[in-house]
Amino acid sequence: MTGNALPSTPDAPRPPGAPSGSGRLDPAIAARLKRYADGLVPAIAQQYDTGEVLMLGWMDDEALHRTLTTGRCTYWSRSRREYWVKGDTSGHVQHVKSVALDCDADTLLVKVDQVGAACHTGDRTCFDADVLPLGK
Repeated sequence: MTGNALPSTPDAPRPPGAPSGSGRLDPAIAARLKRYADGLVPAIAQQYDTGEVLMLGWMDDEALHRTLTTGRCTYWSRSRREYWVKGDTSGHVQHVKSVALDCDADTLLVKVDQVGAACHTGDRTCFDADVLPLGK
């Protein structure tokens, strides 16, 4: 992430190495998004029926377009510098139930029906393994 700059331009930069997309995000949605300087928006995946927070991924306009049009979560991998559809290699698919913008339009909440583990470690969520102690 590059600083805290959140430009809200519909033509935000694509993440480095991202191919030009075949689809195009609805311009009305694109105009509302506030992206980090690298063109990405955090996307929180939540189990639609239990409210369980599953994981955090990153989306650019193309990933969001694919997510909205296919019903499967597509993310931008910052480490691999490529798009990935959750479950294509693991079988742990996220079926999209709804997508919402937060009040500042800088974070996405994607409610999904998670099949199998959401975390690449095999845990149900990415937040199961390392709960930090609270000081009193």
